[in-house]
Amino acid sequence: MQINRLTQQIQFIIEIDRLKQVIRQTLLMDGSRCENSAEHSWHLAVMAIVLAEYTLEGVDIFYAIKMLLIHDLVEIDAGDTFCYDVQGNQSKAAREAQAALRLFGLLPADQGSELRLVWDEFEAGETPTAKFAAALDRIQPLLHNQQTQGGTWCIHGIRRDQVMKRVAPVETGAPELWPFVLQLIDDCVAAGYLKDTSAFTPIAGDYS
Repeated sequence: MQINRLTQQIQFIIEIDRLKQVIRQTLLMDGSRCENSAEHSWHLAVMAIVLAEYTLEGVDIFYAIKMLLIHDLVEIDAGDTFCYDVQGNQSKAAREAQAALRLFGLLPADQGSELRLVWDEFEAGETPTAKFAAALDRIQPLLHNQQTQGGTWCIHGIRRDQVMKRVAPVETGAPELWPFVLQLIDDCVAAGYLKDTSAFTPIAGDYS
């Protein structure tokens, strides 16, 4: 056994426990509290297994699960940036890249490089597997908001056009699921969970 290698691996395992402390904006489906990023990653990984039949040709489900389990580890350092936070998203990429450098650097070089490549592929969102993973990452919060009667949307006054922009990757990453997503959004608008874009009048300085 390579003691130094195992020491690095255990250090990484201990460090990623901190993801359980990163609180997201998304409410649990029972509305009792906000979910943490570790719960979010687990939920997405199981979604990938259950929804595997809706993938496009070229998607590797095992690899997608791997992506989904590590894609938010950088939030240990960078924190969770709310998807509708315009200012926070301006520095998100730089903060998360720095976090990836430190976190994956805790592992033995070969493992650290491997996981960094997986993370980079997810962030680039260019391969069929990365696109499918990104689609699930957009669908999960949508379901949470629907189940909590608007949840985060109501708290932050989110509009339909903002949600449509956010879920756009589903159309290319999991096109068979796109009609479901569109219907869900329409249902949420009809139920009053989500502000209808047509009812919104922009005011000066509103670029959210």
